[in-house]
Amino acid sequence: MSRNVDVAILGAGSAGLNAFSQVRPTTSDVVLINGGHYGTTCARVGCMPSKVLIEVAKEYSRRQHFENFGIKGSDQLSIDGKQVMNYVRSLRDAFVGRVMQGIDKIGDHNIKGYARFIEPNVLEVNGERIEAKKIIIATGSTPIIPSEWQDKVITSDDFFELETLPNSIAVIGLGVIGSEIGQALARLGVKVIGIEKSSKICGISDLAINKVAVEELSQDFDQLWLDTTAELSKTADGITINADNGKSATVEMVLSAIGRSPNIENLGLDISGLAINPNTMQLGDLPIFIAGDVTSHRPILHEAADDGMIAGYNATQDQVQAFKRRVPLQVAFTDPQVVIVGKSIAELAGEKIIIGERGFVMQGRTKVMARTHGHLRVYAEPEFGRLLGAEMMIPDGEYVGHFLALAIEHQMTVADVLLTPFYHPTIMEGLDDALKAIAAQLKDKKSINLLTMIP
Repeated sequence: MSRNVDVAILGAGSAGLNAFSQVRPTTSDVVLINGGHYGTTCARVGCMPSKVLIEVAKEYSRRQHFENFGIKGSDQLSIDGKQVMNYVRSLRDAFVGRVMQGIDKIGDHNIKGYARFIEPNVLEVNGERIEAKKIIIATGSTPIIPSEWQDKVITSDDFFELETLPNSIAVIGLGVIGSEIGQALARLGVKVIGIEKSSKICGISDLAINKVAVEELSQDFDQLWLDTTAELSKTADGITINADNGKSATVEMVLSAIGRSPNIENLGLDISGLAINPNTMQLGDLPIFIAGDVTSHRPILHEAADDGMIAGYNATQDQVQAFKRRVPLQVAFTDPQVVIVGKSIAELAGEKIIIGERGFVMQGRTKVMARTHGHLRVYAEPEFGRLLGAEMMIPDGEYVGHFLALAIEHQMTVADVLLTPFYHPTIMEGLDDALKAIAAQLKDKKSINLLTMIP
């Protein structure tokens, strides 16, 4: 059995679904082939269930301020671990259900099964041969588990199926996922040991911000082991961790959050030596486009969606079109939030820049909220103060990050942004202070006018 189509899309995650929505208005000869779970990584095991857990932890942790606020009885509060996980799953299932409504509308274009390449434009799935003029690979990624850890760890793909919260856990890998889940569990009363092989966490490259992040997570984690690798062994009491820093501990379970690998090995396609163009999503000069987490480019939902739209557009065109990518924006929903927007300090290495910074320990809004922690550093070019990027760990940093992304996208200078009103008291006033610190260092200080005169 065989069929011919204009476009075949492998994977029904965020990238694949966005690719399908882009292709479908152009041609009805399109198939969406999915071999794994439906519901997208974000909705099932990523962004959404993790944020539910984080929100529960944030609400519970507020009890430490109740006495000062005049709210009595906080010592009577407790956590029902089973109910927490039931609540997380109930919302997770609702998010997945919304995605599935979209899958149902795809109808006969949807094929459940794993595809393999027979030729660069020919696939085999469920015994059927599908020849496609263009193919989009959006097969996602899988958590990395070293072979020696296979029977000793869980991953973020498994975590949300736990019946209740563990009493103790080691989180190996303190990127965004490990830091978010680790801190949330610690605030819910779980004994957490955080282990990271480098000295930096949450994807931060600015040493000043990383120092703040380490200090913040250290307040919640039972132990924090940096610059450390670990060996695991099963014991009668759980999993024993022996680290190369000489430390040892036994915990109920271990969460491996050391990264994810692209789901491409079983496709039967050799892509060694071929580059993926991030502006076209084309693989080399083949009639193949790759989108989403499988690219390992920026494993973030809005980036995956953009990948899919670009790949979907180009899969229906005779000539491949390049698209400008959005300003990079990454948010870790720790508390405070870690935000990296535009170029990081590592990406600006070797360039002449000026930095404006602001601490949030004595900032008006954070004092009001009893969230007096965090630090912000903004990077700009030294001549006219054009904004280049920022790294921060501050309360509600997501909003500052979005504001800066817009400013960077439009190549705004500090002078341009300072014309914006910064309301009192808000978190945004901290950004105002950081921008004024940059303005004070500019070669052309005359360009800074906070008010515009009417001629």
